[in-house]
Amino acid sequence: MSALLEIKSSVLRQVQVCPSFRRRTEEEPGSAGADPQEPTAAGAWKPGDGVEFFTQMRLILKKGEGRRSLPCPEVLLRSNSPAPAEPADPNRGLRALTQEEVEMLYEEALYTVLYRAGTMGPDQVDDQEALLSYLQQVFGTSTEEHAEATERVKKAKAPTYALKVSVMRAKNLLAKDPNGFSDPYCMLGILSASGTPREPGPHKEQRFSFRKAAKRGSPLPAKCIQVTEVKSSTLNPVWKEHFLFEIEDVSTDQLHLDIWDHDDDVSLVEACRKLNEVIGLKGMGRYFKQIVKSARANGKAGPTEDHTDDFLGCLNIPIGEVPVAGEDRWFKLEPRSSASRVQGDCQLVLKLITTQRDTRMSQRGRSGFLSYLLLLSRLLQFEHRAEEPNSSSWRGELSAPAATVLCLHGAQSDLSALQLAVLHWQVSSRHHQTCTLDYGYLLGLLEDMQAHWEEAASLPQEQEESLADSFSAFSEFALRLLRQLRDYFPAANSTAIRRLELLLKCLDKLQLFQPSFEVCPFETELNTDITAALKRGNREWFDRLLNAKSPREQPGLQRLAGLVELVDAIYEDLQSCYSIYASLFHSIIKIDFFTLTFRQLERLVAEEVWVLTEDLNSKMTLEVASRLFELYLSLADIQRFWGSILGRDSRSLALVGIHVPFLPAVKLWLQVLRDQAKWRLQGAVDVDTLEPMENSKHSSSAATASLCFSHIQELWTCLAWPDPVQAQGLGTQLSQDLCEAALFYTQLLRKKVDAQPRASGEAVSEPLCVVLNNVELLRRAVGQALRGLAWPEGAAGPTGGLPRALLNCTQALDEDLQREACTVTAHLTSKMVGDIRKYVQHISLSPDSIQNDEAVAPLMKYLDEKLALLNALLVKENLNRVLEALWELLLQAILQALGTNLDVSADFYSRFHFTLEALVTFFHADGQGLPLENLRDGSYKRLEEELRLHKCSTRECIEQYYLDKLKQRSLEHNRCGRLSVRCYYEAAEQRLVVEVLHAADLLPLDANGLSDPFVIVELGPPHFFPLAHGQRTQVKSRTLHPVYDEAFYFSVPAEACRRRGACVLFTVMDHDWLSTNDFAGEAALGLGGVGGIVRPQVGGSTRTGQPITLHLRRPRAQVRSALRMLEGRTNREAQEFVKRLRELEKFMEADP
Repeated sequence: MSALLEIKSSVLRQVQVCPSFRRRTEEEPGSAGADPQEPTAAGAWKPGDGVEFFTQMRLILKKGEGRRSLPCPEVLLRSNSPAPAEPADPNRGLRALTQEEVEMLYEEALYTVLYRAGTMGPDQVDDQEALLSYLQQVFGTSTEEHAEATERVKKAKAPTYALKVSVMRAKNLLAKDPNGFSDPYCMLGILSASGTPREPGPHKEQRFSFRKAAKRGSPLPAKCIQVTEVKSSTLNPVWKEHFLFEIEDVSTDQLHLDIWDHDDDVSLVEACRKLNEVIGLKGMGRYFKQIVKSARANGKAGPTEDHTDDFLGCLNIPIGEVPVAGEDRWFKLEPRSSASRVQGDCQLVLKLITTQRDTRMSQRGRSGFLSYLLLLSRLLQFEHRAEEPNSSSWRGELSAPAATVLCLHGAQSDLSALQLAVLHWQVSSRHHQTCTLDYGYLLGLLEDMQAHWEEAASLPQEQEESLADSFSAFSEFALRLLRQLRDYFPAANSTAIRRLELLLKCLDKLQLFQPSFEVCPFETELNTDITAALKRGNREWFDRLLNAKSPREQPGLQRLAGLVELVDAIYEDLQSCYSIYASLFHSIIKIDFFTLTFRQLERLVAEEVWVLTEDLNSKMTLEVASRLFELYLSLADIQRFWGSILGRDSRSLALVGIHVPFLPAVKLWLQVLRDQAKWRLQGAVDVDTLEPMENSKHSSSAATASLCFSHIQELWTCLAWPDPVQAQGLGTQLSQDLCEAALFYTQLLRKKVDAQPRASGEAVSEPLCVVLNNVELLRRAVGQALRGLAWPEGAAGPTGGLPRALLNCTQALDEDLQREACTVTAHLTSKMVGDIRKYVQHISLSPDSIQNDEAVAPLMKYLDEKLALLNALLVKENLNRVLEALWELLLQAILQALGTNLDVSADFYSRFHFTLEALVTFFHADGQGLPLENLRDGSYKRLEEELRLHKCSTRECIEQYYLDKLKQRSLEHNRCGRLSVRCYYEAAEQRLVVEVLHAADLLPLDANGLSDPFVIVELGPPHFFPLAHGQRTQVKSRTLHPVYDEAFYFSVPAEACRRRGACVLFTVMDHDWLSTNDFAGEAALGLGGVGGIVRPQVGGSTRTGQPITLHLRRPRAQVRSALRMLEGRTNREAQEFVKRLRELEKFMEADP
């Protein structure tokens, strides 16, 4: 294979696919780092060049970019800074105490510390002096005053102590009954110091027992003994019984508890009651023995040894070891002696309290509940000031001394867990209104109170009323904050939003308490109050915003500018409501805050807009139209925002129909847009140097044009005109304006490039390449912009795609720009025509002695150099256009060379055939260039056919002539009429029978509108049938539908009829008496399929087969191409064949 066939176009293989058109919304063409909308030098932009207009339009579009989708909370929550300070009102706290009340409270606190009882916990302060010193700091007393108060309290009477015992349950007790269970009950009482003497020394510890006490002769009053109920048949009894015992000496008294197995159904409680009437018993043993006997005999004496209750275990708990805060604990049961066998545990709740206190507050009837409330308030204020006086994140963490003092006082005052939770809530919620606390701390207090509320009985009425008052005060404070939601809880501040979430949870907790109160703290449902507060807050916020941006007393135009800002601010607020506030309100307190706010603000905005637009429509100017246009876009964004939420119906909005008064302004603004777009394009082309921009192949004006069209399309999308009929009118006019602007830009480019001086001898013009790239970029940009101008349904085209008017406009513009690109391509390639012809002529004149690849090499080198340059300058689409134009130029040049060189050697045509295939390989470039189907179409087929025919002999050309006739199809849609024939072969006679039956719809070739047709019947090719001469039918006068019914016989061998190309040629002529006959049409019938040729006839029938209808036609180009090949031949056979056909062609009209 010649070396030239291995030549691949490295340039074409490196053609990179041009990146798809992208809208550049961020920057216009210009120098890097400079603002493209501002001139880089004074006087660069002339007045009215559209720069300022499109700058304003770009700002409007940028404003709407963030409004295309629903906002995300992550986008809006931008700040972790501290939340805004909430209002503090000292008057909303607890009532200030008088000096006397402060002194009494101080005395109460000192009394609590000095007369504490029980064991201190690990987290409590056990140092009495430290606690007294802390109280001195809290109350701010001097050393002398503190000492005097302390001494006074020490001289007071000590409190009376009592032990609260709750016997809850036991587990894993021994089984004493035959059924495998026991019937357990508890006996418990207080053992004084005299009853349980403790002697020092290394003696073995003796555990107290009610029975063994009898042997020691220690009396115990019967009233000190308490008994639980008997729980039958169980080893895990549950009692939950509560008892109160007076304590004489905290340091020495003990709680003693026995568990016994009861053996009959007599009530132990009744037995104890009867024994309380018995006096003078001597000794503990006799006493408890008598209890057992009384239980047996219902208080009467009886046998003492039979049926004695069985011992199950005991407990001895020193009073002094009970924690000051009380305890809930499982105690392991102990035996009476080493011989006793016990097992199991018993759960007790113990709490050491005081029943009488020698303080002024107690003497004046102040309850422990009130004393604790006042003390807690005092400590909380002190601790908050000491911690962070201005902090809103303080969670009420008390110091160890404060917690210890409160624990001591709460225990001594016998306050339940519910009461303590209520007190902490009341004090903290009041304190929060004077000095902000963390809402998480307040929520925790409510949750703690709720947990204890479900376990405990209801509060006394006075305490419940006090709690209800605190709920009302807190909810009133919270509603005031919610009215100013945007001020105290801004959506962009994540800290404030977290505080809002906790506040709403607090309000939700308050609602849960409402059914539990006998005295309802709320006059109406809290949700109703919250909704009313939010509505009022929305209205107040709108009024403030309106007065700040668009006061009603301002002139209309000035108000209009402010109203645009107002609507934008409301849109941002609605975004915050949807993405931040709505989920909190809905999930926590079941209020649809977004719907509530949207409908209220949307209605208020609509009222302002309707009034203002009616006033301004009578004063329409360009400035008014521009402002109204911007205002409408913002209003459309609000409507679109509502409609983008699933399940929302925009038809119920107050803004429905708001577009009506804006229509005149929009029409005027779009007219201005058309003119401004042209000015902008004019200015861009004026400063364009037709040099490619960095990293692109088009110039600055094309980038500006594409950006302008992109902005216009985006603007139409934002406009989203709701009325379909009006939208169709606006969209149609805008699409026509865009097409006009695009064609205007191409005219400007053409003038620009024509005005530039051309370099002599330059085969490829760089400015023309840039212009071609600009046209392609414009075509894609404006096409995309036009497709984006589709208006609402109701005006769509038949396919459901683009509206018909827009589709027609888009297609027409694309065709215009494609023609413009082809024109520029023709200008670009016109300078290469001479060179291409020169190199083709070099191939045709090359002597036969040199190789084909050497003859073609100069042309291939030239093409490679030029296409390398074009590839660097053109985008992929335009490079393909140039390749197609060059390919057509090459084909025409080769055809021209073949036409000027007749009767040359076969090597001449072989060389051009080699050239053609080399060019196909070159332009295809392994799939990187033009597709093979495009290369081998059109002129290529004609050229290949001529090259093939030139390589054929005379007889092969004649055979090809008839083959081409057989391949022809009627393209005139029966314009020349039809001919019905029958053809068959009689093998016995070795002759071919051709019957001409009739014709129809022939051409009227005479002046009378008719014809005088006859049919010529010939066999071809002539050298297949040298002895067969042509025959003809009779002439049928004045008819277009002649009937012949004539048969013609041709004595020819069957083998000749079977040869490829053998056929019967029917030529219909119009007979003229005074002039030459006229050609009316022809048709060819191949003999290979005729009956009798392939399969001999059976029975010797002379009339077989069905009639065949042939469509008459005129000879096509490929038939005449074979004829032209024969014209160039000088041999006799070719000349005679051509001469005979020329006589027929005299009667033929030119091809259409």
